[in-house]
Amino acid sequence: MKGFLEDANYAIGLLDEGATLADVIDNCIYEHTHSGKRAFYIGDLGKLVKKNAQWQNVMAPIKPFYPVRCNSTPGVLEILGTLGVGFACSSKSEMALVQDLGISPENMIYTNPCKQASQIKYAAKAGINIMTCDNDIELKKIARNHPNAKLLLHIATEDITADEEMNMKFGTTLKNCRHLMECAKELGVQIVGVKFHVSGSCKEPQTYIHAISDARCVFDMAEEFGFKMNMLDIGGGFTGSELQLEEVNRVIRPLLDVYFPKESGVNVIAEPGCYYVSSAFTLVVNIIAKKTVEYDKLLPSGVEQTRNDDEPVFTYYINDGVYGSFANKLSEKLNTIPEVHKKYKEDEPLFASSLWGPSCDELDQIVENCRLPELSVGDWLIFDNMGSGTLGEQSTFNDYQRPLIYYMMSFSDWDEMQDAGIASDTLMKNFFFVPSCIQLSPEDRFSTAA
Repeated sequence: MKGFLEDANYAIGLLDEGATLADVIDNCIYEHTHSGKRAFYIGDLGKLVKKNAQWQNVMAPIKPFYPVRCNSTPGVLEILGTLGVGFACSSKSEMALVQDLGISPENMIYTNPCKQASQIKYAAKAGINIMTCDNDIELKKIARNHPNAKLLLHIATEDITADEEMNMKFGTTLKNCRHLMECAKELGVQIVGVKFHVSGSCKEPQTYIHAISDARCVFDMAEEFGFKMNMLDIGGGFTGSELQLEEVNRVIRPLLDVYFPKESGVNVIAEPGCYYVSSAFTLVVNIIAKKTVEYDKLLPSGVEQTRNDDEPVFTYYINDGVYGSFANKLSEKLNTIPEVHKKYKEDEPLFASSLWGPSCDELDQIVENCRLPELSVGDWLIFDNMGSGTLGEQSTFNDYQRPLIYYMMSFSDWDEMQDAGIASDTLMKNFFFVPSCIQLSPEDRFSTAA
């Protein structure tokens, strides 16, 4: 299918059953070693197909609306659009990206809690009517700029664990909902539903019980004001684990059956982001510098020293960091240990090591302390589960280029899309065959998204 490459903004390598992700990584590393050691992603778009099938099996009829900010690469958006997934957009640029796919405005919601007036006007012009709101100032701004807006009141959830407070920065109280409804009535703005969000780190199912119960209270309150409510958004927080998905479903299903039964006419939606894309992307980076450091300077505070004084300790610098693909590291815990690409013996000694990005900034630490075999400048490291929150609009440090993206899909996943009748002619033009013995140039094999 190579003949379609010249017409596509990106391409998807269609792998036969003899080719694996490891084969693709090996070949890309071989090519980058000779053409310039740039970091790159491998995106297995077939995993999106599998995740969507899993969602339909466990969570139907709850419709997923994918948060575009989670990963806005063209391959992801087009596959999800083809699968019939809706889109939750937080900016004008995200709305434009989804519009370019030909997605209907009815399948888009504007979810930014702090909207710019110009972007509200853009949504109004594009016919994107459903949006969230959690305070009266935002409500008045929407009333001025989008007279046809249909609002979901974003209510706060109680999400507090023993060791970490996860109370939402955004979301209004039940008490304030009445005030917002009074304001909406005066301003002539429609309120059509409720949204809440439960963090993926929340371990207490009780949080969903409270949130859905509170949502029912808001629906009852809306009846007093004459609002016709028909939508409940249960937000994101889906980690990607089938076990977690089943656990959430086990908790919410009886609650939805009681509070929002099918005959109520309420459409229940959700915003799974990392659920779809996290495991679909693998990041491959190159070591650009190395130095030996004192062991006590490497250890995290409070960790007891247990090494031999003669054992070397290494700090490695890679060609991507927190100002690029590891941006999540700045705002949340990122527990990730890389796989070493080069082969080494099982009994080869491992040394205390730390990994840093290319900026030489004290914040640009990727891994504080791990044990790796001794590596050299030019060696490659592989990070799994890098598809979430790392592939949107990013800044890059100085002259370091953003990683390339190589899309792939197995024949079996491609056949599944065709059999399900969800493979559009436009999408199919982006596919081309990759043999199991991969020894082609990047121009022949893959088109890359920068």
